[in-house]
Amino acid sequence: MNDHNCKSVNPTEIRFYETSDLNAKRTSHFAADPSAILIRMPEVMAIVGLARPTIYKLMQQADSGFPLPVKLSASSARSAPVAWVLAEVLDWTRARIADRDRVAA
Repeated sequence: MNDHNCKSVNPTEIRFYETSDLNAKRTSHFAADPSAILIRMPEVMAIVGLARPTIYKLMQQADSGFPLPVKLSASSARSAPVAWVLAEVLDWTRARIADRDRVAA
């Protein structure tokens, strides 16, 4: 198996992909439709510039308008995997910027 995006020292080892390679592949395919891209917490934190606890607090405050996550499995466990819709996170971020601009004007 010859995959130039894989990194492996020994061909018998399990191959792994660089995270940037995977993100580039994932986003390049759906780049035209951010409403179809689900992002996990590390990406949400990077986009909004807030820590995990602050994001979860915002989700509990109805007036914050912070988007709610999408469940990725049928599990009801507290640690069940979730993701956010990229377009909704970007819309929330843009609304925060617009609020700042209204106050400044």
